[in-house]
Amino acid sequence: MDHTLLDVTILDDHADTRPAFVTTREHRRFTEFADTVRSHRYIGLCYGAPGIGKTLSARHYAGTDEWEQWHPLSRGTGALPPVPEAVQQSRTAFFTPTVAATIKQIDQGLPRACQHISWAIDYAQHGHVDPYVHAESQYSGNTELLIIDEADRLRTAGLEQVRDFYDRHRMGVILIGMPGIEKRLARYPQLYSRIGFAHEYRPLRSDELTAVVAQRLPDPDPDDSGLAHTAALAAIVRATNGNFRLADRLVTQVNRILTINKHTHLTPEAVDAAQEALLIGR
Repeated sequence: MDHTLLDVTILDDHADTRPAFVTTREHRRFTEFADTVRSHRYIGLCYGAPGIGKTLSARHYAGTDEWEQWHPLSRGTGALPPVPEAVQQSRTAFFTPTVAATIKQIDQGLPRACQHISWAIDYAQHGHVDPYVHAESQYSGNTELLIIDEADRLRTAGLEQVRDFYDRHRMGVILIGMPGIEKRLARYPQLYSRIGFAHEYRPLRSDELTAVVAQRLPDPDPDDSGLAHTAALAAIVRATNGNFRLADRLVTQVNRILTINKHTHLTPEAVDAAQEALLIGR
C-alpha cells in the first residue's frame, strides 16, 4: 500500500450515513425483556458496559429514529404522513435526562414524552392529535412502556420522581444504565422493591461482531482466497472486544482509508492504520 495510507483526514464525514440496524442475539434478548416489562407493567433495569448497544437496541425497539422524523411534522398545519409502524407497535416513549436535569425538567419531561406517544396512537386510530402540549400526565394512557436512558444521571430526587410517575400510571418503565446501577438502586427500597426484572446487556460475541462488520466492508479479494479479508476481520474483533461503538468507529475509519487509497479489498494494513488513527489500542 502507498504512503497515503495514514492520511485519513482529507475526507469529510457524510451526513446521516447510519448503517442499517442489524438484529443480534443481545437485541433479541433485550426485545424479550422489554416485551415482558411492557406486558407486566413492572420496572425493569437494563445495565451493561458503554458502547455495547444498549441505547441502540432501546431506540430501535421504540422506533425512536422514525419518531424523531415524524413528530416535528405534527407541529405544522399540513397533512401528516402515517404514524410510523414501529411507534404504533411498541407504544413506547424514550426519554434521556440531561446531565444536570432538575426535578422540574424531569417532572415535565416524563409525562410529555409519554403524552406525545399517546397522541400519535390517537392520531393513527382517529386522525386527531391533541395540540395542547402541556396536558396533565394522566392523558398518557396509550403509552405502554417508558424507557429512560442514561439513568445514572438521575439523582436521589430524580429517582423518586420516576417512582412517583410509575405509581401514577399504568405502564412499564425501563431504566438503562452502567454496571453498578443495580447496586446503587438497592439503596432506595421504595424504588428497588418495584423492580420486577433485571437484564444485563452483554458485548457482542466474536461470531456476531464478525458478521456485523463484514456487512459494511468490501468483499474478499478472490486472488488470495480471502485470507487477507479474514485476517483483517479477526484484527477488528480483537481490537474492539465486542464493543459495538468501537467497531462502528473502526469500520468507518477503515472504509475511509480504503477510499483514500483507492483500494477495493479489505487488508490487515488498513485495519492497523485505522487503529492508529483512532487511538483505540492494538
